[in-house]
Amino acid sequence: MNEIKESLRNIEQTYKIFQQQQFTFITALEHTRENAHDKIKPVSSIGQVQTYTDHYCNNSTDKRILLLFLSICSDLNKLCQRLESLHPGNSVTNALLDKCKTLVSHSNDLSGIRAKYPHDVVNHLSCDEARNHYGGVVSLIPIVLDSMKEWVAHTEKLPRNMLHSVSARKAAVYNQAELPIRRVGDRDHLGRPAFITEGTQTYISLTEKAREREDRRVKLKQLGGLGRAIRKFLDGPWRPPGKHAF
Repeated sequence: MNEIKESLRNIEQTYKIFQQQQFTFITALEHTRENAHDKIKPVSSIGQVQTYTDHYCNNSTDKRILLLFLSICSDLNKLCQRLESLHPGNSVTNALLDKCKTLVSHSNDLSGIRAKYPHDVVNHLSCDEARNHYGGVVSLIPIVLDSMKEWVAHTEKLPRNMLHSVSARKAAVYNQAELPIRRVGDRDHLGRPAFITEGTQTYISLTEKAREREDRRVKLKQLGGLGRAIRKFLDGPWRPPGKHAF
């Protein structure tokens, strides 16, 4: 979660730089839309800005600010994927994440969204035409950032067992030295059945088995003659090496 919050802070810092150049961004969109002969419809998607940048941008200053916008959108998209993999979520966090994923989709229609107070990005647009054409695209990033911060706030209130984690038992098993993989039907040199599958092997610790045998031996020893009789009964009669009961 700390890495998520750090990534979110980094994106916010980059957005502050972008926000200070909003007029440059609008000017770049004006230029590219004019080059594309596309001045009637509003700028309504990230994909549209990408097309303007790739095919209709002839100015290095315009290209720089457009690429900065696209870079922030890309970072938000990647962060959405990380949020999705962090925990299974509940109805609140899933709804917030779905909203973010939809907004940062390249083909999503942004023309109807507007960032509200305390954001003033729409108010900084110079005229009604700019508001009608660019209100959605300038509102995108602050709305997504707000939704992601809300996602983090809700997620931190969830029980810790909701988060993806490896149990202590599994972690201990995974940290053990690798054991040779044996197949069905194999037997070790003492004639005992080997582990059946890799899955079974994962859940059985040789250390635990050895400890259990040692505990049983100590308890039987404490019983004296009775313990020797019990052990003799459990072990069965002595057999020559290589001989079996059948």
